[in-house]
Amino acid sequence: MTISSNMLLFLLALLPTMVAPFCTLQDDTSRDEGLTQHASLKYKIVAIFTIFLAGGIGVSIPQLGKKVEALNPDNDIFFMIKAFAAGVILGTGFIHILPDAFELLTSPCLDHAPWSKFPFAGFVAMSCAIGALMLDTFATSFYTKMHFDKQKSKQVVDVESSGTDVVDDHAGHVHVHAHATDGHAHGSVLTSHEYQLMRHRIISQVLELGIIVHSVIIGLSLGASQNISTIKSLLAALSFHQFFEGMGLGGCISQAKYKSLATAIMAIFFSLTTPIGIAVGIGISRIYREDSSTSLIVEGILNAGSAGILVYMALVDLLAADFMNPRMQSNLRLQLGANVSLLLGAGCMSFLAIWA
Repeated sequence: MTISSNMLLFLLALLPTMVAPFCTLQDDTSRDEGLTQHASLKYKIVAIFTIFLAGGIGVSIPQLGKKVEALNPDNDIFFMIKAFAAGVILGTGFIHILPDAFELLTSPCLDHAPWSKFPFAGFVAMSCAIGALMLDTFATSFYTKMHFDKQKSKQVVDVESSGTDVVDDHAGHVHVHAHATDGHAHGSVLTSHEYQLMRHRIISQVLELGIIVHSVIIGLSLGASQNISTIKSLLAALSFHQFFEGMGLGGCISQAKYKSLATAIMAIFFSLTTPIGIAVGIGISRIYREDSSTSLIVEGILNAGSAGILVYMALVDLLAADFMNPRMQSNLRLQLGANVSLLLGAGCMSFLAIWA
């Protein structure tokens, strides 16, 4: 949660740099023709509550697994739901965010050199995907080492206490030796269940980080826009997007088995990021310029970075982990269902690209 909070503050701190002098591709009359700030504001307010509700419901559904059997992480249906959500996240990265990053960073409002001479969007996406991999591996090794250190400390305490409980010296020696051996066996090996739990917790945090970056940017764009048709299309697309992206994140949070408070904080934080971006966009709509050079560069780099993170997370941590699971490998029916769900999720997000 600390990483997510710091990232949100960082994004908000960038806002003053995004109202810099701008290049004009079209005059203000054509830009504002037939539009009124009052009419667009109503749609933006509706968008805040609708998108918040869609995201909140989506991220909360997997948490009902204890009461609804179909939503239990151990259920076959959950694999298909998660595959669909992963398809949505994958489609979001490839179809929605990455093309926008290329468009922003190759805008004619930017200097031809260096922005049009090098594919910065692809480079940033690749770099952030590699960065996500590094963060993933370092976090896993860190938590694994921390687990071993805890087990060793507990082993020493147990050995010392067991040695003082026995009066007979010889008997005490045998007991300590046996207990220490048992402690070593459990302390030096991370069980499959413990490893999976640790991985799910790392995945949920890194995934939420990637989602937060592009959610704030998308919300900011919607809030700053004065084009009613654009706002309407974004409202429909983002409501669908937040719902299923929330289900993907909610599934990871559910499998991570956080305490109730941590689960609630992560769910609320996800639900609020896009509405916060919209609210901030409304506040700066009078001075924010989408075609300022600084705004184009900042948005393009952040979009490219979040696309790289989301593509990595969808392919490696969500799809590969589930599709290579022995349970799915041994069940042809489950494999077919998961593949169809994946294609549906990616297809739905691709279809939405027609409007937004």
